[in-house]
Amino acid sequence: MSEFTSGPDDRELLSRHAAGDRDAFAELVRRHRDRLWRVALRTLGNPDDAADALQDALLSAYRAAGGFRGEAAVTTWLHRIVVNACLDLARRRTSRPTVPLDETAAEARPAPDTLGARETAGEVLAALRGLPIEQAAAIVLVDIEGYPVADVADMLQVPVGTVKSRCSRGRARLAETLHHLDDRNPGNGGRVQTSDSSLPPPEQSAPSSEEPP
Repeated sequence: MSEFTSGPDDRELLSRHAAGDRDAFAELVRRHRDRLWRVALRTLGNPDDAADALQDALLSAYRAAGGFRGEAAVTTWLHRIVVNACLDLARRRTSRPTVPLDETAAEARPAPDTLGARETAGEVLAALRGLPIEQAAAIVLVDIEGYPVADVADMLQVPVGTVKSRCSRGRARLAETLHHLDDRNPGNGGRVQTSDSSLPPPEQSAPSSEEPP
């Protein structure tokens, strides 16, 4: 999760933006948009919601750049804002119905040897959407994006133990929903895995990397 080293680094770009450079923030977004988009989509499970949350997050980051104190990496700061935007949006839209997996049909249907990662990833993402949003966010950041628990605790601004607890509870719930995938992915150690092939391309679904208004 290191920051870019070619050209101005992330901190310098953020400082330039805060000082009035109109191009600096657009460059920062261009560097990190794809990963921020993946986090938003995997956390919320809906492209429209993810796009809204990411747009809100980028606007918040654009406005809050002057208050960045450098206590964490810029990428950590950006991820924190994106995840918080996802959490806020999810809480506002708790009435949105989810589409549960048809577990009976999944168990009755023999899994072909050629079953691709795309189908498996789609089921994982659908199951993630059924979790409490705090658990889903922790699992996305730790298990899917691969951030250390300590970094995720910083992003979410909760204790390390809380992140571990959310991951543990979320994994237990996912294991119940996705137990039919065990034979497809042996030896994954209980960590959630998915594939980028199941995600809409960010250039089609994510907000533009142009400077926010």
